[in-house]
Amino acid sequence: MMNQIDLSDPYDNGYEPDDYMMPEEEWDRDLLLDPAWEKQQRKTFTAWCNSHLRKAGTQIENIEEDFRNGLKLMLLLEVISGERLPKPDRGKMRFHKIANVNKALDFITSKGVKLVSIGAEEIVDGNVKMTLGMIWTIILRFAIQDISVEETSAKEGLLLWCQRKTAPYRNVNVQNFHVSWKDGLALCALIHRHRPDLIDYAKLNKDDPLGNLNLAFDIAEKHLDIPKMLDAEDILNTPKPDERAIMTYVSCFYHAFAGAEQVLCFACARFSRSYLSIHLYLSSYCVSLPQAETAANRICKVLGVNQENEKLMEDYERLASELLEWIRRTIPWLENRVPEKTMSEMQRKLEDFRDYRRKHKPPKVQEKCQLEISFNTLQTKLRISNRPAFMPSEGKMVSDIASAWQGLEQVEKGYEEWLLTEIRRLERLDHLAEKFRQKATNHQSWAAGKEEMLTRKDYESASLMEVRALLRKHEAFESDLSAHQDRVEQIAAIAQELNELDYHDVASVNQRCQSICDLWDQLGTLTQKRRESLERTEKLLETVEQLFLEYAKRSAPFNNWMEGAMEDLQDMFIVHTIEEVQTLIAAHEQFKATLPEADAERQAILGIQQEVLKISQNYGIRGDLTNPYSTITTEEIAIKWDKVKKLVPQRDSALQEELALQHANERLRRQFAAQANLIGPWIQARMEEIGRCSMAMGGTLEDQMTQLKQCEHVIVSYKPNIDRLEGDHQLIQESLIFDNKHTNYTMEHIRVGWELLLTTVARTINEIETQILTRDAKGISQEQMNEFRSSFNHFDRKKNGAMDSDDFRACLISMGYDLGEVEFARIMMLVDPNASGVVSFQSFIDFMTRETADTDTAEQVIASFRILAADKPYILADELRRELPPDQAEYCISRMPPYSGPGALPGALDYTAFSSALYGESDL
Repeated sequence: MMNQIDLSDPYDNGYEPDDYMMPEEEWDRDLLLDPAWEKQQRKTFTAWCNSHLRKAGTQIENIEEDFRNGLKLMLLLEVISGERLPKPDRGKMRFHKIANVNKALDFITSKGVKLVSIGAEEIVDGNVKMTLGMIWTIILRFAIQDISVEETSAKEGLLLWCQRKTAPYRNVNVQNFHVSWKDGLALCALIHRHRPDLIDYAKLNKDDPLGNLNLAFDIAEKHLDIPKMLDAEDILNTPKPDERAIMTYVSCFYHAFAGAEQVLCFACARFSRSYLSIHLYLSSYCVSLPQAETAANRICKVLGVNQENEKLMEDYERLASELLEWIRRTIPWLENRVPEKTMSEMQRKLEDFRDYRRKHKPPKVQEKCQLEISFNTLQTKLRISNRPAFMPSEGKMVSDIASAWQGLEQVEKGYEEWLLTEIRRLERLDHLAEKFRQKATNHQSWAAGKEEMLTRKDYESASLMEVRALLRKHEAFESDLSAHQDRVEQIAAIAQELNELDYHDVASVNQRCQSICDLWDQLGTLTQKRRESLERTEKLLETVEQLFLEYAKRSAPFNNWMEGAMEDLQDMFIVHTIEEVQTLIAAHEQFKATLPEADAERQAILGIQQEVLKISQNYGIRGDLTNPYSTITTEEIAIKWDKVKKLVPQRDSALQEELALQHANERLRRQFAAQANLIGPWIQARMEEIGRCSMAMGGTLEDQMTQLKQCEHVIVSYKPNIDRLEGDHQLIQESLIFDNKHTNYTMEHIRVGWELLLTTVARTINEIETQILTRDAKGISQEQMNEFRSSFNHFDRKKNGAMDSDDFRACLISMGYDLGEVEFARIMMLVDPNASGVVSFQSFIDFMTRETADTDTAEQVIASFRILAADKPYILADELRRELPPDQAEYCISRMPPYSGPGALPGALDYTAFSSALYGESDL
């Protein structure tokens, strides 16, 4: 039966330690919420409790009801611990029940168990969640915590035991305590490994999980005295079976088999040759001698550490290369400062930049932080295992990555400022270009035909009255021409500004402006010549019609005023604040106040024309009554006046719409400022809290880790506030709002602070994890860690988390070191290899642990190989395969150099050179 088991690669089941090393607080949050899991836990925990209560002649039926008075709970603790608890209260009142439950909880606490949110009142009230959580805490403490396998304990030890026992079996891959057990093969493999007479494993079918599970449950209950704690249907119908229920049931197998296995091995070592068959049966899965087993375990441990470190080095190199390549490809894009010619194209660039900020950069920030953490963790593991420090490839140090990242952020900041500046410039250009086109069009419309009028010779054959009319008409034209002088200057000024701002179509603007200026100069010259000709002719003529002249003089300025008013009422405006809009509204109100006076002037001008008609009717004047001095008719004045009155309310509406828009923009500013003024101080407070946690002396490193994890959870939970602020910032940018007087915080400040906060909490957690790893690996007590921290804090006179060389010397002397200059220089080379002049707390801890702890050495590994080789100076491949797990045996065979010493057999391997290379400079 055993010959049918596949023994290839029995220990490499592909699990990761992080899959099951989960803190108990996280189990409490995750596991007692699913109804299917709660049902499984009820059945399993009830069966487990009854398996112990039966020893006292009792049992429970309903787990949340039968423990409410505390009596059976105290009895259960006495049975599983073998100790006597205080005498219980026999009353039936609520306070009697609470007192009994408190006695039980106090006993659990006295065993070093931390009860999280479990109180006597909840148990007495029959709270299912709290009752199951309490029973799980008892199971962990008395059934799982004491499990120890190859320097791992509790849950990790139980999982490792299961993996070791089921490794040779086909279709079994134990990686966790939930889905790995659904098909029932793992349970059958555990039973067959220890009691092959109970199960024929070769006949089991992976496609019959229900039959496999029920077979394992029945055999365990009938032959192993393990009660049936689970239902096969519940396991199969649950996507992820309850981890606690599975662990509780599997721990019963461990306690059933582990003790018997130890006794049997001891008996085989003590009894005579008649028991050799039993001994050989067990030795097929373990090394024959205790000394060889110890040696093999040591080699497995050393090789396992070396393989893990190599994988970490490869992962670091790969991640560093990918991150640096991304930075190298991103910087040229951000350095491109070629402006676009239109607003839409520049806004498209801005939107691309926003996508980069929101989507592409945040994952890279996480990768950079993870890279630093991986590097620090790797270096710590190398120091703990007495290996040389890891030196990444050239250009891939953490400092190189930090320098490249800093360069990226500098270019990024300059790119954003350039984008906003270009958008403002293009907005200004579009406004000026439209204003130029309107003014130029109005002026050219006015100037059309003026040159031809000024070159006429009509005065040569005119009468005196006609000449005077021409002269007065010319005076009216000069008045109009003078009034247009400001408009021409405005057109030239706008064209000049477009040139200075590098408008993309500046050539056509310059051409049109030059055409207007040339025409203006020509009109000025022609006007002067015509006046001189008319004045010479005027001396010969005497009659003039004063009413026409007065009409012409008053209608021309009024007409010019109406044209200016229409132009101003249709003029485009651009504002950014409520005050600017209100200024325009005030100016508009002043203009409306002048309308009654203008209407009076219009009535007066129309009255002059009415007087002409009246005189003509009264005195019988016939002929052409067209005003010879003016081209402005009463109809034209009426039309323009009607247009002015129509434009006034339109201007009112436009200004009010702009005022509403600016009010909306102001609300956006205040909304952003309100959030930013809360988030900015909050980030600073969290930074200070992290600093206090990292320097705390009151508790253990685990307490600091718990505080930092809680702080990290609070920070991660705060991320929606940052996202909301990002949304408000996007609305502000889309509304083209460029300033905010209500806050000193910009979105860039918040982003930098948030990224620094995430990096700081991750780095601080990594430092505490490194200290815990160092403490546990070196066997340093919490009191020693506190003493190290106290000494470091005392001599850290600047309170900046580092000691200078003089403070470090004083610290060593206070701890009893007799230091000469040479010895102190040697120590400084260890704690400050970069010669920075300061000693960090981590370097101080590494130095103190090296001084107080012991580690594996090359000599110990060589001695272990010598034991496996039966004192030969070389070892054979068959010996390695027999004594070591297959993957590590093949690892040694592929890397050990051939042995060339005296007496070498074919295929002999040099384990001395191999062991020395593990602890020195080599390619391993």
